Amino acid sequence: MQGQMEKKPGVHTYEAQWPIYALAWSVRSDKKNRLAIGSFIEDYNNKVELVQFNQDTTHYSNDSRLIFDHPYSPTKLLFFPSDNTSNPDLVATSGDYLRLWQIHDDRIELKSLLNGNKTSEFNSSITSFDWNEFDCSRVATSSIDTTCTVWDVERGIVDTQLVAHDKEVYDISWGGVGVFASVSGDGSVRVFDLRDKERSTIIYENTNSESPLLRLEWNRADLRFMATVGMDSNRVVVLDIRFPTCPLMELRKHKGSVNAITWAPHTGRQLCSVGDDARALLWELPTSGIRSESDEDMEPVMWYSSVAEINQVTWSSLDPNWIAVAFLNKLQLLKI
Repeated sequence: MQGQMEKKPGVHTYEAQWPIYALAWSVRSDKKNRLAIGSFIEDYNNKVELVQFNQDTTHYSNDSRLIFDHPYSPTKLLFFPSDNTSNPDLVATSGDYLRLWQIHDDRIELKSLLNGNKTSEFNSSITSFDWNEFDCSRVATSSIDTTCTVWDVERGIVDTQLVAHDKEVYDISWGGVGVFASVSGDGSVRVFDLRDKERSTIIYENTNSESPLLRLEWNRADLRFMATVGMDSNRVVVLDIRFPTCPLMELRKHKGSVNAITWAPHTGRQLCSVGDDARALLWELPTSGIRSESDEDMEPVMWYSSVAEINQVTWSSLDPNWIAVAFLNKLQLLKI
């Protein structure tokens, strides 16, 4: 995935009928190379499409029956987070509501629409969500109304709803069975433990308190670490939860705003970031996990450049050799 990768084998492009924003890899072992892509259209007529990639032929296939309408542009997509094929084949979407969709061979049906506002038929916009792979019955959502909501999706009810921040909550990530973290317009990363819902721990605060934090991802392969990104920032801030308030390192080699981040699913040491500079940068953390003087100028170990701003990135948990990125109307799979 180095600078010349676009001239080499290992980059495979799918062109959708519309601009792509949301992106997710399937986790089921029988749907290893399936992805979901969500459109970004500024009206009430968006789409979510399932796309299959064949590693042997390097060709994509799709099925017009496996495209469904979505009112607003989905802010995030996630498949049911288990490779066990006995589990239901589900994909979740967020936007105005959290929705669960059942995938069949020849159709996709809405299974449930979850509204966390008990006092009104309307719901505050859901900015992001995370499906708990440690407990697949739980999905946590973040909202512009300053709350985070934990859903019991098997029963279709709210498990917990709490005021998480002073301003809009923009992203959320699980770090265990009952532990999650969130980032907000107030510039903080906060960790919540559902055993003590009245408290939260501030792990990091942006040096510019007026600057929101927009993205957060907990490192599932090594729960000591998480990464966050601020609005209009070219820096990826890597945090070690054992040392609150003091970042482990800041990765600063993007030439434009960072839009998305993803950790390698199994190694715990690699991180990929994408941004407005039309680049995907692959980073490798020191094995010790301890900051050194040279970290300030850490260089990516690999990089890839596209023709436009990259909006999204996600790493395949079933085959860690593959990373998916999205820009314009293009889905690209990068083999690393």
